[in-house]
Amino acid sequence: MARTARQLAALSVTMALALSSSSDTSLSNGLAQDELGIELDGKKLFDKETFGGNGRTCLTCHRKDTGTLTLSDVQRIIDNADRDDAFLLHDALDEDGVGTTRVQAHATIRMTIPLPPWLSLADDPGATHVTVFRGIPSTRNTPALDPVLLYDGRAPTLQEQALGAILDHTQNTVEPTTAQLDAIAEFQRSDPRFFSSPALRRFAVTGAPPELPPGITLAERRGRTFLVDAPFTPPSKRGICALCHGGPMLNMVNQAHSTFSGGSPPVGARFINIGVTIVNAPHNPIRTWVVNDGINPVVTIRSPDVGLLLDPTPSTPPPSVIPRAFFAELFKIPTLWGVKDTAPYFHDNGAKTLRDAVAHYQRFFNFTEAEDPVGSRSLGGLIELTDNDVDDIVAYLKLLSPNRMDK
Repeated sequence: MARTARQLAALSVTMALALSSSSDTSLSNGLAQDELGIELDGKKLFDKETFGGNGRTCLTCHRKDTGTLTLSDVQRIIDNADRDDAFLLHDALDEDGVGTTRVQAHATIRMTIPLPPWLSLADDPGATHVTVFRGIPSTRNTPALDPVLLYDGRAPTLQEQALGAILDHTQNTVEPTTAQLDAIAEFQRSDPRFFSSPALRRFAVTGAPPELPPGITLAERRGRTFLVDAPFTPPSKRGICALCHGGPMLNMVNQAHSTFSGGSPPVGARFINIGVTIVNAPHNPIRTWVVNDGINPVVTIRSPDVGLLLDPTPSTPPPSVIPRAFFAELFKIPTLWGVKDTAPYFHDNGAKTLRDAVAHYQRFFNFTEAEDPVGSRSLGGLIELTDNDVDDIVAYLKLLSPNRMDK
């Protein structure tokens, strides 16, 4: 579907309004009320309400201690499950509808997403939806502190994120009300379980951002240098992680110091391509995607998942706005606060441990020219992370967690 310049201009205004309205991180003391003025219990709705579905609740996949579903969580559920346990229905099962190999190996959920007007599949041109396999984003820190939700940004508000999860994963027979969705959203914005530390909760209340801890051991102090806000001057590795994990939430492209060429992301962008789909560690099915926005030349992308291009909402740019070098396979940059507790990592759960996730960048900084997801070799070959570097970064990332961070 072609978009006129007037349509794109109107969409950009809508995008700005959506981002502005969704970035309010103030915490209110009031509880959501139903149509009769009765206060609703967000905690009960999050932890226990099934909406007449398959037995899952929000808590099933967003555990109290991690905000997500770890491999050990999956295995524990399966070990304790009856043969017809509701958790093993629908999107957790293998494609044969029987086994649980994938969810046990990767803790990924099968997601069926509507194709936006600019996307089609070469092997199924008439398809209206596509299936991809993704991990479950952690709810730690995100609800109150990050206006961008989901790996591809499809949910512009917490209410819509909750509604999508209920419709897509619980097989509900009872439609949640607006008041119930408001109560779930408010619970996520305010309850201590949704913050990785008191410092992050204070950030939500006061707007005072947390500071990077100084580190105690030599390894932690060396690891900190990779996260400091510093110009990118290779072969120095100082600040290299902060290029993408900048800002108070450690999840924003550092526009001041980024040297990405081929078209920089917009200021404050939270989406980037780090080559996770190139590696495709879980061996997800690769599709041929046809991208035709009616403005740019038609292109095809061979990939298991194209991320942001699947988002049709006005809270992110239509694909014609994304510079061509950053066109494919953009995914949200996650916060690093509390990161040690939220394994597996990346949108496809391709990194099973924190060290696996950091070690990925040893390869990323040395992709071949054909593989380079940045499209310009702006980083590839310029930085070499050693095994010792990886160890130091991991040691420091473990500090960005409860208790020690506040000392």
